[in-house]
Amino acid sequence: MAQRRPRRGPGRLLAGGLLVALIATSGVAGQTTKVPSTLRYGSGLMDIPVAGVLANRALTVTYSGFWTSNDTDVTTDDSGNVTGTEAILGGWNGDLSAALGLFDLLELGANLQSLGDAAEGGTLWGAFGRLSILSPQTQPIGLAVGGLYASSPDFGDGIGYAPNRLAGADRRGRDQLGTREMNTGFSFYAVAGWDLPGLSSSFLPDHDFSFTAGWGGGLFKDGDDLDWYASGDSGGWFAGVAWNLELAESRMLTLMSEYNGFDWNVGTQVDLRGVRLGLHVLGVNHSSNTTVYRSTKFGLLASVALCGRGLCRASLRDRPAPDVVVLPAAPPDTVVVTRVERPSPPAGTAFALCLSTGDQIDVLLTVAGDTLVGPSQTPLRELRPTVVLAGVYAANRGWFESGEPVTFEERPYGRAGATVGLDCGDIRQVGEHLGVPLFVMGVGGASPEILYVPVRPGVWQRYSLDPG
Repeated sequence: MAQRRPRRGPGRLLAGGLLVALIATSGVAGQTTKVPSTLRYGSGLMDIPVAGVLANRALTVTYSGFWTSNDTDVTTDDSGNVTGTEAILGGWNGDLSAALGLFDLLELGANLQSLGDAAEGGTLWGAFGRLSILSPQTQPIGLAVGGLYASSPDFGDGIGYAPNRLAGADRRGRDQLGTREMNTGFSFYAVAGWDLPGLSSSFLPDHDFSFTAGWGGGLFKDGDDLDWYASGDSGGWFAGVAWNLELAESRMLTLMSEYNGFDWNVGTQVDLRGVRLGLHVLGVNHSSNTTVYRSTKFGLLASVALCGRGLCRASLRDRPAPDVVVLPAAPPDTVVVTRVERPSPPAGTAFALCLSTGDQIDVLLTVAGDTLVGPSQTPLRELRPTVVLAGVYAANRGWFESGEPVTFEERPYGRAGATVGLDCGDIRQVGEHLGVPLFVMGVGGASPEILYVPVRPGVWQRYSLDPG
């Protein structure tokens, strides 16, 4: 009869997690990513991956875990058949993980699940990676492939054991259970995602939605025919949805629900100026608590992120600027021909405005201070809010109004001098800062000394590496 091992002690992992969190938060704050964090496998929802990856050179460190409250659990024989029950100790189960984003295409990481001795199954660790094929932020549908590796428990008895989906050592989980094979050491998966911007509303903050679905083997699938391990057969399919709400600049709230192939999980994560905290309810579809695997568990998560020498800040997913459409006037139903005096054209000065989209438009500036646009030379103030000039601008944004520097290629640029006007033919875009595009003069390839930030249409602020 296969006996269940003692639960893994949380002390060393908890202490290690707190130490890493203190080190990380002392130097740099900020959660990067526009997606939440999984419990132990990098970015994603609670227990499933998503089609996105961490930003280039973004490093996240996450400590998470859950409580088990079962007083008893089943025992099994060498074939995985239930033979009886035994008393167990519930408690906290913790994990520590780190993930690194590379080139906005790849995410790699590792985790530490247990530091137990031989009686507890030894040290358990894992690794993971994900390759973004199509980004859900730039394509209608995102697509990624990846894999998870989990080390096997070793109780020193010569029996081959298999990793399980709760990331603990369990004597019941063998790599060979009668005619069944548990191939959970390596788990390959493919995942698709769809991001949907939320609708404008006076009752809700800015928000968006993300939908995820995928298929995987190994930990996503194997063991689904064991009654004590799973309550149904998903065939390796998983899915989830997240609702992201921007509470304030760099403050995000995410509400999530997912099905990982075995369990329905719900939870929430909040980013408060750099520190991500999560609360989860795992296995809400298990009401009877017959085994540790088929039970409801409560979990917590804490995560921080480093983005080079800058701060990683949470934000909504990127979205294109709204199109600017000027509708022609409708033809009159009745045409009356009269002799009228053609009004003289308004007095003013022709002026070219360079927009943050890189497009240039011609306007007329009158003595009264009106900006006239279009063939009919209509004042722009009369067209708002239906028609606006295209582009994203720094005016009225907190970081610009407070005079904060901007960061480009890990170097800070400070505000230098008064605002200026630019010709769109002389500049090119090289990046963005918190959603606002950054421009430089000319076509050179070296790191620029001067950046130009669009403040409002036709008005630009110079930023320099040496603003003094």
